[in-house]
Amino acid sequence: MNVQRWIARREPNWKRLDNLLQLAETKGIKTLSASQIKDLASLYRSLSADLARARTNKVGKILTQDLQKLTSRGYNQVYQGSKRQEWQQVKEFYLWGFPQIVQETWQYIAIATGIFFLTGIIAWWYAWNDPTFITITVPEHLIKKVQEDGELWMGSIVGVEPLASSSIAINNLSVCFAAIAGGITAGLYTLFLMASNGLSIGTITTLVSKNNLAYPFWAFVFPHGSLELPAIFFAGGAGLLIGKAMIFPGKYRRIDALKSNSTKAAQLLFGIIPMLIIAGTIEGFFSPSPLIPSPIKYLTGIGLFLLLALYCCRHKNSEVTDYSATSDNSVVLDAKPNSA
Repeated sequence: MNVQRWIARREPNWKRLDNLLQLAETKGIKTLSASQIKDLASLYRSLSADLARARTNKVGKILTQDLQKLTSRGYNQVYQGSKRQEWQQVKEFYLWGFPQIVQETWQYIAIATGIFFLTGIIAWWYAWNDPTFITITVPEHLIKKVQEDGELWMGSIVGVEPLASSSIAINNLSVCFAAIAGGITAGLYTLFLMASNGLSIGTITTLVSKNNLAYPFWAFVFPHGSLELPAIFFAGGAGLLIGKAMIFPGKYRRIDALKSNSTKAAQLLFGIIPMLIIAGTIEGFFSPSPLIPSPIKYLTGIGLFLLLALYCCRHKNSEVTDYSATSDNSVVLDAKPNSA
């Protein structure tokens, strides 16, 4: 190999890569245009091949070291820079993307919430007028605890907070996963879960109210329920999104509608997970604590709910990433309408 001729032919690419790396290192890789990033990746791959060739043909220690340094700089930007971008995207999603997707899907969330409260009110009315309804709906040991012992059942959490907190979070996650996965039944199982949870809450509300335990019961529920219940409603909305795509795909083919709505459902799930972890921690450590006065628990629950509401109403004034788009966005945008 003619070393001088090879260096003369390859050196412009090395200089071009060096210039791009200097720009990325000083101003950040996000300042590069799409074509510059493409060039950076291509030049880095070529440089890796050049370095291997330089070592094989022993073109000189200084040149090999220079190419090694340039390769290391390229690696940092191409791979570690992409990791930084991934974390930046995660940050952007939780700052702006999740509120955006909640706003876009509010109709489905509202339906899930409405089903929950409607069945809750119906269950409360039936349980209040017919005590046998309570025995059908609520486990016997809870009824005995409330009616005979005159106390709530949450005291069992005290003393085993870490275990209880993790178990609660896992249980809540399983409920939300089931609600979202229920979308594949055309949303019927999702509706069933919303209704069954509403029925349970409504009946238990009557049970504790009739035994003068409503105040401590809601003092327990408010702190974690301010995040846990909205998370379940979001999961219900996600399941209904999938169900809607199966039954009413609209102007898109059913498979394309499912891709689009499933992406939105997954984004709702990503936002739900931190909510449930926080709620589980509160329910395990804060809500059942006898050391914290009930008024503080009520205020905490109200405060958390107001913060969540404000967070979900956030709008970014500048251009926002379209978080509702799929990774294969062209498939959805170019989807063929149904012929019938």
